[in-house]
Amino acid sequence: MSVIDTAVYVDGERTPDPPSLDVVAELTRERGGMAWIGLYRPTPDELAGVADEFALNATAVEDAHHGHQRSKLDRHSDDDFVVLKPARYLDADERVDIGELHVFVAADAVITVRHAESPDLAAVRRRLEVDRELLALGPRAVLYAILDQVVDEYAPVLAGLENDIDEIEDELFAGDDAVSRRIYELSREVIELQRAVHPLAGIIRTVAVGVPDGRLRDAFADVLDHAIRVGERVDTFRAVLQNALQVNATLVTQRQNAEMRALSEASLVQSNEVRKISSWAAILFAPTLVGTIYGMNFTVMPELDEPWGYPAALAAMLATSVGLFAIFRARRWL
Repeated sequence: MSVIDTAVYVDGERTPDPPSLDVVAELTRERGGMAWIGLYRPTPDELAGVADEFALNATAVEDAHHGHQRSKLDRHSDDDFVVLKPARYLDADERVDIGELHVFVAADAVITVRHAESPDLAAVRRRLEVDRELLALGPRAVLYAILDQVVDEYAPVLAGLENDIDEIEDELFAGDDAVSRRIYELSREVIELQRAVHPLAGIIRTVAVGVPDGRLRDAFADVLDHAIRVGERVDTFRAVLQNALQVNATLVTQRQNAEMRALSEASLVQSNEVRKISSWAAILFAPTLVGTIYGMNFTVMPELDEPWGYPAALAAMLATSVGLFAIFRARRWL
């Protein structure tokens, strides 16, 4: 059922429930009270029926039906339309789920259209039904209680994000390759939460305008203070994650540089070894070449008949080897 709860309150006390949505507006006027209708993902016909009963603004009704609105306050001649972005932290998935809540605040009615599991509006209703003095202050008091619930439900979200950031800081210096992706994903969640939270202060200030001094004004001031502190913490989270992303990029660069240095050093050592091997191969190749030539024993080789041929061949081998050794030594190849 999309209609969660419907009631008419007179002086803060709940009167007998209306038999159907069609007569809520009429009963509200007859009893001189305030209607509070809670809807959960209503059908277009259900929302249109309520809108007709209380003459809600057509543009606001269309926004409420389609959803996907930013946090805002639209003021119309006969009613206010407030879009809130409640949030909850999903421990199993370690992520933030951003919902959407639309609140129509008329002179004698409050209509809530919820598109997500949060906030817990049933708890808000129970709280106000116990505090009849506050509920008797009218639709603005209901709006305050809803705002207060939305802001209070940000607390576990902030706690979950803070825990995730602490884990990221540990992973950051542990060299975990997956930390970059986690920082990016968490940054996106914090940005979405920031977009949900930041307009709240302006919304609360605007709604509180015209509220007479007394309990309700103090209540709006209290929830405004809480909303500002939530916004500041979310800003801090975003700054910390941006710094973490920069630090991670620096650490990755340092690791890459260290790996490149290690590869360069290994390449240098390998190159030195190759030069040494090549040098000794050249030194050994020279006498081998001379010996090979004179070992062919062709008939027409004048040096074979000379007594100095053998010593000359040995001297050539030695001179070539010593000369190559001296050259390679001078070039630090050996």
